[in-house]
Amino acid sequence: MFKILDCTLRDGGYYTNWDFDKNLVHTYLNSLNSLPVDYIEVGYRSIPIKDYYGKYFYSPVYELQELKSLTNKKLVIIFNEKDIRVEHVADLLQPIVGIVDMVRIALDPQQLGRALKLAAEIKKYGFEVGFNVMYMSKWKQYGNFVEELSGLDGLADYFYMVDSYGGVFPDDVKQTMDLIRSKTDCKIGFHGHNNLEMALINSLTAIDYGADIVDSTILGMGRGAGNLKTELLLSVLNTKYNMDIDFNAIGNVVDGFDQLLKKYEWGTNVPYMISGSNSLPQKDVMDWYTTRVYSLNSMVRALQNQKNNIRDNEELPVFKSAKSYGTVLIVGGGPNSAEHAKAIIEFINQTPDIAVVHSSSKNALYYKDVKADQFYCLVGNEGHRLEKVFSDLGDFNGVCVFPPFPRKMGTYIPAQIHNRCFEFEQISFTDKFKDSHSILALQTAVELNAAEVYIVGFDGYQEASISQLERSLVEENEYLFQVFQETYNIDLVSLTPTRYKALQSASVYSLIC
Repeated sequence: MFKILDCTLRDGGYYTNWDFDKNLVHTYLNSLNSLPVDYIEVGYRSIPIKDYYGKYFYSPVYELQELKSLTNKKLVIIFNEKDIRVEHVADLLQPIVGIVDMVRIALDPQQLGRALKLAAEIKKYGFEVGFNVMYMSKWKQYGNFVEELSGLDGLADYFYMVDSYGGVFPDDVKQTMDLIRSKTDCKIGFHGHNNLEMALINSLTAIDYGADIVDSTILGMGRGAGNLKTELLLSVLNTKYNMDIDFNAIGNVVDGFDQLLKKYEWGTNVPYMISGSNSLPQKDVMDWYTTRVYSLNSMVRALQNQKNNIRDNEELPVFKSAKSYGTVLIVGGGPNSAEHAKAIIEFINQTPDIAVVHSSSKNALYYKDVKADQFYCLVGNEGHRLEKVFSDLGDFNGVCVFPPFPRKMGTYIPAQIHNRCFEFEQISFTDKFKDSHSILALQTAVELNAAEVYIVGFDGYQEASISQLERSLVEENEYLFQVFQETYNIDLVSLTPTRYKALQSASVYSLIC
């Protein structure tokens, strides 16, 4: 009979930074105690690495001891092969002998030889050993890897096919299992990702074709598109194999993780589907999607550019201003640039030699008819927003500026304004955040040779209600405002209310007659 390994805490840690509420962990373990799950992978065990990673990335001994006391299942930890070497094994494993039952190794197929040496060292401490070999859909590209599979015999307890991109189909599962069996007698496992909603059928195919173990997570919690759902697998097994399932236990643990699902919203979407069907890495998609800055079309375009080995789908003429401006006004998308639009327009019309730079097109329609040259910063989804704001772009006479080539998300330009679009040759005052709206606006001020720069509509956020995304945006803008002022010795003065500490503050009403 095949076995089930639940790796919710390890795979779900990509969202929580490997920290989980203690009560939730207790609910999780208590529920799994009543379910036909054989192994629980609780996290990584790792040498120190840069940046903060939480409890279940390092899996301290005291925590593993407590988990062991709370579960009747076998405990598993995993090594990230790219970080762990043979000389690290003693320090990492000696303290947990008798607590943990299996050590898995997550590895690139091109490093199988190195992983075999690592596994031999792990075996000395009496642990079961599992190989989680990534990039299953590309294994055939690594000829040496296939020939090295015979080295698993007598060393690996389980050899996992890991569908890293979530793009394999049932026939691929069968063919890959045949390939493994032609080289080794090792037990076979399957770890599916759900980009194409194939994790269940691929896992069932693996089981029917003789797999010895499959992975799953509660609510499919896992990087990007997520994994096979433990509760779904058990429900199907209840029907298909008449397996006895405690659905009350399933309900309890699913309820516990539901709040995390609402918070992090893992699961497939169009970009994950594209990355899966083309065997492209989903880490970038996960980062893009959680920032909420990029449109789906932008993400798909970026993935297609990656697939076709294209740096960007379009290169534009470099922006060179035909004139200099004494004053630049940067208009942000905050409510204050709409609330005070009448006064701001009056200020623009009364100020000679002024250029208006829209870091966001959100409030641009208010300023359509001002007596000043206007520039629009287009990054991410902004080209589509510009189309919505100006329903008829036929009489559009602004200039659009883009980040330097190549742009990681590709380039979208409304057809009607293509001849009015330019890219910057470089960002001159920082090498960070090159696809930021704010950095484009500030670079525009540089290119226009502005002597003074005013800002409206950069309101900031109330600290009590700020989201993590908003906090990241604030930190990014504070940094850009600060480094711009230090580089050019030009004060950035907000003429509308703002919470940004790096901005000087004044009132637009003090500058109009």
